[in-house]
Amino acid sequence: MHQTASCSTLVDAVAVRRNAHARTIRIAAVLFITALTAAAAQFSIPVPFTVVPFTLQPMVVLLGGLALGAKLGLASQSLYLMAGIAGLPVFAASATLPPGALRLLGPTGGYLLAYPVAALLVGYLAERGFDRRYVTSVLAMAVGLLVIYTSGVTWLALFAMGPVQSAAIGFQAALTAGVYPFFVADLLKLLAAAGILPGFWRLLGPTRIL
Repeated sequence: MHQTASCSTLVDAVAVRRNAHARTIRIAAVLFITALTAAAAQFSIPVPFTVVPFTLQPMVVLLGGLALGAKLGLASQSLYLMAGIAGLPVFAASATLPPGALRLLGPTGGYLLAYPVAALLVGYLAERGFDRRYVTSVLAMAVGLLVIYTSGVTWLALFAMGPVQSAAIGFQAALTAGVYPFFVADLLKLLAAAGILPGFWRLLGPTRIL
């Protein structure tokens, strides 16, 4: 076959164009998304009345899943979390959130732990062609964002502590702190970002499978 549809993901399509270096391209793509996730965390804006900061990470996670596919998307975000656990400064800078491995046990731990799962799921959908058209890209990214929100809110509600509480804050407070301040902005970012992968596919054109 001679169409890009033969390639399951965008990184596969690029790799077959450079067949002699396909493995290197895939490894580089994983490392690039990992580094981009860490960079997106540094664009962190504190939000009043919540310990959850506004970052660009969710969109990078979802776009990375679309571009890399399930296994490589999972690998990129697992590597990101491993770097954070090891103490590298890849998590969002914060005066209130714990550093290093403790960040995964803090209020934002549910969001962070959802990144590999979201990338895996979005990548699975991309391998089935959801990244080729705008509407299906929106759907795939929306599913991934739902995973991130669900994990983040559940963690906040059941495990994370409030600034003065000695118990978890409950689902209503978790929604107020972890969804409502971010939903509109994340939706707008998603609608804008969903056109990136279909655009790349159009630019890439026909790809011969070697």
